[in-house]
Amino acid sequence: MNPKFNVELLQEANEFLNGLNEKARDKIIYNIRKSQVVNDNELFKKLNENVLEFRTLHNKTKYRLFAFWDKTDKTETVVISTHGIERRPKRHRKKRLKRRNKL
Repeated sequence: MNPKFNVELLQEANEFLNGLNEKARDKIIYNIRKSQVVNDNELFKKLNENVLEFRTLHNKTKYRLFAFWDKTDKTETVVISTHGIERRPKRHRKKRLKRRNKL
């Protein structure tokens, strides 16, 4: 299947991915590639007029890579991913805070 659009990662997005463990990074990359051929709002979602988001859930952690359409070249649609964040369940954050406070 041909991709509907190309994806380019900016330096900050690459740094984010390279800072993750291998399994999480591989799943995110797999989901980005899947979103290029399958229309799934759970993987690739429009947040507002200009901002898009690649979404991945891996081991109860939510990963988000923000992106926008590159509209400078009319012949090819490219999504540029700018940066990423990760969100863990609240109970994990509370455990980390308790552990840190014990030190």
